[in-house]
Amino acid sequence: MWDTYIRTDTQLLTKKKLGGNAKTLDYFDAVVFYTTGELDMDAQQKADLLSFVRDDGKGFIAVHSGIDTFYEWPEYGEMTGGYFDLHPWNQFNAPVVVEDPANPIVAHFPKEFTIMDEIYQVKNFSRDRVRVLMSLDASKIDLNNKNIRRTDKDFAVAWLRNYGKGRVFYSTFGHREDAWNRPDVQKMYLEAVKWAMGMSQAEATPRPKQ
Repeated sequence: MWDTYIRTDTQLLTKKKLGGNAKTLDYFDAVVFYTTGELDMDAQQKADLLSFVRDDGKGFIAVHSGIDTFYEWPEYGEMTGGYFDLHPWNQFNAPVVVEDPANPIVAHFPKEFTIMDEIYQVKNFSRDRVRVLMSLDASKIDLNNKNIRRTDKDFAVAWLRNYGKGRVFYSTFGHREDAWNRPDVQKMYLEAVKWAMGMSQAEATPRPKQ
């Protein structure tokens, strides 16, 4: 369905012309970040990436630690929908509830399931900005954990949002290799990329906790 370029540098994340036949943002339809920390991108590259999504209507997908990235660039957290704020339970059999079972990105999951993975707690997060697709079942987790900072017991694990003209998706799934190898997780990311690239449609209107 598409060609994939896998890079461990940020050179192509620019709208500036590069030498030779190097591709730039103008060539791509979506960008996926599986990243951490402050990446090597200058101010113009950052502006170009935001414009790529917001103004050009392209896609952005953040995987797991993609929100453990660019804390010193607030506009990035605004685009993704939040930032990493510890993983209180580390890796555990996480009880997940599908909040939007009609959404094609998660429609293949059962209404409730468990997954062994490292689940992030998120800060600077609001359901006013994103449409949550899946979250932890708060009735089945240890809420006395000393690292829990969310008093609302709201632990989203996958969401999508419109960002300007563009489309943004995030899921916490993907820390563990066996989580990546799950066919249902692979299909989720496949459907998320299709949606982010405009190859499919999905409801992204924010709504309160279901």
